[in-house]
Amino acid sequence: MKSLIQTLERLFLKKETDTLTSQFPIRFKLLLIISFVLLLSMAGVIFLASYFFRKDSEVRVKENNIKINEILSLKVKSDLHSIRQDVHITASGILKNPKQSSSFAKELFTGDPSFILIGAYGPGMKPQFEAYNEEFLQNYDYQKSEIHNLMATIKEKVKKAYTGSTVIWNASPYFRHPILCLAFPLSESKDTNTILLTLVKLDRLLDAFQTSGTVETFLVGEDGSVLAHPDAKIVLSGSKLNDLPIVEKMKKSTVDNGQYRYENKDSIFYLGSFKKLGIGGVGVISQVQEDKIFEEVNNIQKRNVYLLIISLALAFIVVYIFAKSLSTPILQLVSAAREIEAGQYHLELTATTRDEIGVLTSSFVSMSKGLEEREKLKDSFGRFVNKDIAEMAARGNLSIGGERKNCAVFFSDIRSFTAISEKLEPEDVVEFLNQYMSEMVSCVKETGGTVDKFIGDAIMATWGALRSTGNDSESAVEASIRMRERLLIFNKGRGSVKKPIIRIGCGINTGNVIAGQIGSSDKMEYTVIGDTVNLASRVESLNKDSGTDILISENTYEDVKNKFNTVSMGEIKVKGKIKPQKVYAVLGRKGDPKCPKNLQELRKLVGIPTPETKKTK
Repeated sequence: MKSLIQTLERLFLKKETDTLTSQFPIRFKLLLIISFVLLLSMAGVIFLASYFFRKDSEVRVKENNIKINEILSLKVKSDLHSIRQDVHITASGILKNPKQSSSFAKELFTGDPSFILIGAYGPGMKPQFEAYNEEFLQNYDYQKSEIHNLMATIKEKVKKAYTGSTVIWNASPYFRHPILCLAFPLSESKDTNTILLTLVKLDRLLDAFQTSGTVETFLVGEDGSVLAHPDAKIVLSGSKLNDLPIVEKMKKSTVDNGQYRYENKDSIFYLGSFKKLGIGGVGVISQVQEDKIFEEVNNIQKRNVYLLIISLALAFIVVYIFAKSLSTPILQLVSAAREIEAGQYHLELTATTRDEIGVLTSSFVSMSKGLEEREKLKDSFGRFVNKDIAEMAARGNLSIGGERKNCAVFFSDIRSFTAISEKLEPEDVVEFLNQYMSEMVSCVKETGGTVDKFIGDAIMATWGALRSTGNDSESAVEASIRMRERLLIFNKGRGSVKKPIIRIGCGINTGNVIAGQIGSSDKMEYTVIGDTVNLASRVESLNKDSGTDILISENTYEDVKNKFNTVSMGEIKVKGKIKPQKVYAVLGRKGDPKCPKNLQELRKLVGIPTPETKKTK
């Protein structure tokens, strides 16, 4: 064993002595990649330029909104003050000279035909005087009764004017024209008994809000109603925009102007600004859709993207031509690595370049040859000793000497093998033994066990000597049950002299053993020794007299009693033991519907005759 390990080490530590000089270092090829990075940098500059252009456009739109609001607010504020002044002068003259009321009113309606009604009202909207624009009523077919009815319904709306405030209200829904209702106290005191009220057409205000371009402007009252809008239908319908975020922000704001980006109910984003007039809670609002103001920015960005795509395509062609010489050998190495990972060590690989990749390819081929030689030696060695031991020897993890371990030891034997072999030719015996051993050994490997040795027709295996499966006793019993199942399949079609039916006995014991390399300086083998091994062999030999195929010791039973159905065979005197040993017959796995219920069913299943009862003293 020691000489074998030394041979393996010499093979694995073999190094390639031939060195290759790199004529075309890979760093020169990386320059081309750097060129590609520069191209990406240019793309970044393009996108950053678009980003800042977008930001600049946004700032300009906001500034434009503020300017429009300032101009419109001055215009509206001037018009409202003018209306209020005209009404105050006319009403004061009528109240002082009631007999000349018609002349005062005619003078107002003639000078400004947009006035429809002026009046003074005491507490409870009791009229002190009312003057109508008769020409307007006649031209547009309105009745005074309609206006009287309106006066009766707006008591609550103008009630605030009695406290000294100015009330501006959209009366358009009651008429067929955009009309504004303006109410304010006669005097400047906070509490007054007389208010002045006027109805005036909104034509001149509407003209001011007919803006061109992408900006939309409108006048909003204190209650959120639209007083002026480019679309007269919105004013006539008496629409309220309280659900518009910019209107809500204006109503809550403590300052007279502001800007806000918001999303409306149609999921369209706007840039909006507001300007309060300071009269009756009225404010001017301007808004513009983001998509419209950034339309040209998006177009420029699209054109830049198209140019970038063209540049990238050209750069890709150049990079592809030069990178192919770099990537092809790397891909060949990746493919070769996968073949080695799959166990295919013979590679049809040659170096096509003389750079670092070529050097790596040559080294890779040398490595694969070494691995191929190692695998052949390990495979050949593994046929004569356990493959796990061969792996440990190859890695240098197999130390000379022994160590104490707790493991499960298994023995199996073919019943009446001597009688079977006498009826067969030696070649036939070897053939059926190889078939039988292959089935049984696969059961050991599937459960994590290690075949220790073959003793003629007997098999010795261990669980936990080289590596533990967690519950080595359970794994050993599971392997025995699998052997029983495989043997039933193996025996199908057998029963002749040339193909006799095979029956086996299995014995398992769990305990401490000495595991290690045992032998002489010339020949050594890895095995386990100790009383646990001897007892496992003795337990296996009890199967013949007990009429069973799998027997386990008490130590093993304690580890697996919750996993397998067993039957106690009592205390049996075992050779080499002073005290009788408790042994148990294994019926099968718990929860398995095919598990025999008792020994009679087990014997019938595996074909074991019931043993004769022996009298004991």
